[in-house]
Amino acid sequence: MSAVDVVIAVHAASRPVARAVASVVQGNPARTRLTLVCHGIEVDEVAARLVPEHRRQVTWLEHHDGVPSASGPFNAGIAAARGDFVSMLGSDDWLEAGAVDSWLALASASGADCVMTRLALGRPARRVPTPPVRPARGRSRLVDPVRDRLSYRSAPLGLVSTQARTRLGVALTEGMPVGGDVAYVTRLWCESRVAVDGRGPGYVIGEDAADRVTYAARPIQEELGFVTHLLGQAWFAAYPQRTRRAVATKLLRIHVFGAVSRRPDPSWWSAAQREALARVSRDVLAAAPGVSDALSRADHALIDAILASDVSAVTLLERARARRRHGHPQTLLPGRLGAMLEPEAPLRFMSASWWASR
Repeated sequence: MSAVDVVIAVHAASRPVARAVASVVQGNPARTRLTLVCHGIEVDEVAARLVPEHRRQVTWLEHHDGVPSASGPFNAGIAAARGDFVSMLGSDDWLEAGAVDSWLALASASGADCVMTRLALGRPARRVPTPPVRPARGRSRLVDPVRDRLSYRSAPLGLVSTQARTRLGVALTEGMPVGGDVAYVTRLWCESRVAVDGRGPGYVIGEDAADRVTYAARPIQEELGFVTHLLGQAWFAAYPQRTRRAVATKLLRIHVFGAVSRRPDPSWWSAAQREALARVSRDVLAAAPGVSDALSRADHALIDAILASDVSAVTLLERARARRRHGHPQTLLPGRLGAMLEPEAPLRFMSASWWASR
């Protein structure tokens, strides 16, 4: 039995899937089994893109659900896995040579159920500093979901143990065009033993495709539907307040504020879209009371603009830009000064992000 089932989901034969496959069968051949799930396309279309010797090393599946979401095909590949661990790989992405061995070594040494891989972007690879964990020297290799800000890793990239996945009964959320993995990883990061491989060979996010579903513009309710879904889960409501605050802070910073920044045209922000954004934001704030304490004063100004229907879209967008003026006092001071030393407070968060990028 292979130790790791690597699952690739591909929905178009034009994707650089041959590169992804080669990174597994050539760069990480030991103790891996590769499953390629063809989503809405025939196996022959994708197989034709691979060199013959690589085709023979792939377990092929077809998944036809008619849903423009990667969750369905990845769930199908994960369900067919037989190894101790499963690893997801996007068809645009690839693994650096030796990555799987590095993850397995860390899992063995730490007793981790999940190993987060080091992330890089493009070629030449540029380090992606998420999650911004504490410096690892002098402490256990297992990390804490709150103090190490694990929520900032939204995708299960690296290793997930079959045992932990089965124990928690978790799967990717199907039917969502984006964010189908957020509830999945939230439970894994908060309810299992996690280690971060911050120095070994890593996972590289390809920049070839301009049509990745994660990047597509869409209505707010559709883009942030996964946030509402997550907040409505009984297991999330049962988490301690510190855990809910940590997750909710990330939801605001990355997903809610990001939704504003990615739509810089004021004319896009109709009354319906503004209301949808305000509704999601109110849900996040209500799910984790005190979540905004550690956010910067510039973040507070943006939240106020999001919640106020009489604030213009121009002002909304200006406040979204202002929160990214790093080094300005308004971006350094938290809304509540007593939260200055919390893990999510601006200075601590920025320092950890800088450290993680080294």
